[in-house]
Amino acid sequence: KGSVLVDVAIDQGGCFETSHPTTHADPTFEVEGIIHYCVANMPGAAPLTSTYALNAATAPYVYALANKGADAALAADPGFALGLNVKAGKITHPAVANALKL
Repeated sequence: KGSVLVDVAIDQGGCFETSHPTTHADPTFEVEGIIHYCVANMPGAAPLTSTYALNAATAPYVYALANKGADAALAADPGFALGLNVKAGKITHPAVANALKL
């Protein structure tokens, strides 16, 4: 009791067994004394701010791809490479392959 769960992955199915999508108009529900906030598209509450934040976070990767090409950009940044899911028509990320039973 007195806890709050914020499920930031509700758009992809959620993180918690008790999660289900909610809306900005009716954002919370309670299960066993725990408040759940499971709004799909949370950034929609602050669209301009969230757009600037997303652009700031992704722009370096876009510039790296544009300036170096995909192979060199991925080789130069191990973190970038960890985000690769598909390359040359093949699934490269083990969790994605497992989720799709491939």
